[in-house]
Amino acid sequence: MLPDPENAMDLTLGPPAQVRWKAVALPPEHGGWGFLLEPVALGLLVAPSWAGFFWGVAALGAFLMQHPLKLAYTDRRRGRRYARTVAAERVLFAYLALALAGLLPALALGGLAPLIPLLLAAPLGLVQVIGLLSNRGRELARELAGALTLAALVAAIALAGGAAYQTALGLWAVLAARDVPSIVYVRERLRLEKGKPAARGAVLALNALALAAIALLAALGLVPALAVVAIVFLFVRAAYGVSPWRRPARPQTIGFLELGMGALTVVLTALGVALGL
Repeated sequence: MLPDPENAMDLTLGPPAQVRWKAVALPPEHGGWGFLLEPVALGLLVAPSWAGFFWGVAALGAFLMQHPLKLAYTDRRRGRRYARTVAAERVLFAYLALALAGLLPALALGGLAPLIPLLLAAPLGLVQVIGLLSNRGRELARELAGALTLAALVAAIALAGGAAYQTALGLWAVLAARDVPSIVYVRERLRLEKGKPAARGAVLALNALALAAIALLAALGLVPALAVVAIVFLFVRAAYGVSPWRRPARPQTIGFLELGMGALTVVLTALGVALGL
């Protein structure tokens, strides 16, 4: 989800004061923010609690750690120490402190149950970290692993707020059905906008599979029916977006539309849980 930092910023050889702190502290790409905020928002809407809030703080710290960690690791692996290395290490420790400031009260207030979905997602998180540190930032596997790891946060927050395991895991499934097809869709849509061949069939198949999976879970009473409506919107968006009749769009426009689709998924799913629909 994050680009290779060597392509994101130049090496800085001057004193730390000359480092562009924004380039060190914030991820150059903005798409990952949606994958972070959606599970936090959905979990807190379904089962609001202070423990869930602090899980969100911990996740924010962990999410922000990725970029400075990549920068610092890359420089040290080369045996170099630039001004950006010093800045990245300082920012990294600040974000680590933020993550711990959220984690400790989250565990104190919500107990250990929220750790279960996070432990289940740990192998995916490992894939994400390995991809991060091995210059494979834009690989599909790493993007999917990162999104699914963050999606597990919704289950942790829901459990921290007292939701049943069935509800918590159902929310995770909804976000997984939103994230995986969306990542593939955006990649292929951007290829189409550049005039390159795209895997339209894969986009449609993944969205259809996600819709079928959530519809089945809804029929079994594991997710609300309104979640199915959200996935239907995503399917229609994808089908139109890779069709010959789509309107050309800039990457920024596609990104903002995806944020809107994520927000729609969160709102409809939360309403479905609250209203029993």
